[in-house]
Amino acid sequence: MDYIELNVPVTGSEQAEIVTAMLADLPFDSFAEERGVLKAYIPKEALIDCKEEADRLLTDMGLHGWTYIEIETQNWNALWESNFEPVEVDGACSIRAPFSPAPATGLDIVIMPKMSFGTGHHATTWLMTAELLKRDLTGQTGLDVGSGTGVLSIVAVKRGAEHVDAVDIDDWAYENGRENIAENHTADRITPILGDISAVAGRTYDFVLANINRNILLADMPRYRAALRPGGELLMSGILERDIPAITEKAAAEGLTVTGSRLRDGWAVVTCRKA
Repeated sequence: MDYIELNVPVTGSEQAEIVTAMLADLPFDSFAEERGVLKAYIPKEALIDCKEEADRLLTDMGLHGWTYIEIETQNWNALWESNFEPVEVDGACSIRAPFSPAPATGLDIVIMPKMSFGTGHHATTWLMTAELLKRDLTGQTGLDVGSGTGVLSIVAVKRGAEHVDAVDIDDWAYENGRENIAENHTADRITPILGDISAVAGRTYDFVLANINRNILLADMPRYRAALRPGGELLMSGILERDIPAITEKAAAEGLTVTGSRLRDGWAVVTCRKA
C-alpha cells in the first residue's frame, strides 16, 4: 500500500492542532508536526475521493503552500528509521524500534511500525499507554479496536491481560500487528483480526481500547458498550481536548460513567466504565 504525505506549513502547535482536527474527519490516519510543518498521512487510494475536500478545507482556513508527496511502501521504513527514537511513557515503559537498545527498567515494547499508526510518538498512543500502565489487567480480556501496530494490545498483555483481540480494517496494519505481536512474544495472548468491530460481534470483554478518531468513536460507542461486560472499562483517544464534551455526552447517553480524562499536547484520552 502506498501512502501520501500532505505537508501543510503552520504557524505553530495551536494551528497544527486545528488543521489536524479538520483533516481527521477525512481518511488521514496519522499526523506529526515537524519544524513548522504538519505532516498528514493517508492511503493513496483514499486521497482520490477526498483531495478536493481537503484542499477546500485548507483554503477556507487561509492556508497556502501545502504539498502532496507520494511515499512508496518500500521507502517508508527508511523514512521512519532515520527519525525513530525510543519513547518513554511515564518512566515505566519504553516503546522502541528493534535497532534501539533495551531500557534498563520498565516495560520494553519493540515496534516495527512500517505503515501502521502507533509508535508511541503520537500523543494519543502515549496517553492510551499511560492509562494502561496505571492498571493491573491480570486475568482480564480486552478488545483493541483500530489496533494498528498492535502496541496497545502488547502493553495490555504485559500488564497482565489474559487475552486481547486486536482488530483493524487495514490489511497492512493487520500484517504489521502480527509481526510486532510475535516480536514481543505475545502471540499466545493476542489474536489479530482483519475487520472492524463487527468482526467480534457477540463477544464481550473486560476492557475495550479505541484509539481512532472522534467520528468513529461517536458512531461506534454503542457497539463498544455492548462489547463490555458489566463493570468493564472503555478507554478512548484519537480526539482533541475540545472533543471531550461530545465524547462524554455520548458516553452518558450510552449509560457509561466517565471516570477520567488526561491531556497531552492538546490531545485527550477519556476513560469510562459500564455500570
